[in-house]
Amino acid sequence: MAPARTHLVWDWNGTLLNDFHLVVESTNSAFASVGGRAVSADQHRRLFRRPVADYYAEVLGRAVDAEEFGRLDKLFHDAYRAGLTNCELAADATTAIRSWPGSQSLLSMWFHDELLPAVRTYGLHGMFRRVDGLRSAVGGDRKAAHLARHLAELGVGGDAVVLIGDSIDDADAAESVGARCVLYTGGFTDAERLRYDGRPVADSLTEAVEMARTMR
Repeated sequence: MAPARTHLVWDWNGTLLNDFHLVVESTNSAFASVGGRAVSADQHRRLFRRPVADYYAEVLGRAVDAEEFGRLDKLFHDAYRAGLTNCELAADATTAIRSWPGSQSLLSMWFHDELLPAVRTYGLHGMFRRVDGLRSAVGGDRKAAHLARHLAELGVGGDAVVLIGDSIDDADAAESVGARCVLYTGGFTDAERLRYDGRPVADSLTEAVEMARTMR
């Protein structure tokens, strides 16, 4: 039997950080700037995907090129920053982190220079071997390449890793490097959509860690 996996990679937005409603509000601010319709929380959970430009195009009912997406992405992040101080960690985030017996790291698609102080602000400094955020000026891309770089910097092979995240893109990224994934229903993606996708699903972060501990 293969050994249990020894390293856990956490997603940030929608997983450890309970920022879903702020993300919906900020997304709607971006849509409103170009006369688009607002989406409800349930609609966002059903429709959101990466690349985010594809999600925007579906909601707006037209193509969104790179230049326009750059403008919308900036508007989204400006609105997001304005409300970020009101966000808290998921209720069991700290308990879940402390329950993992191996090493841990954090990989986010939020900007790296803002992620690092946020981790300290929320009292998580020192809990992760490595913290990586987005190092480009525009976000919205898929996670796979970022995860590959993150693990390379850690010197950890995908066969030792479980990723806990809240989106199908997290699971796709994990599979791309030979890692396993547990998907959390408290984030950005509709729970039925996650379960339909067929990957392991947990309704709390502590449950996600319990499942991760049994993965080979």
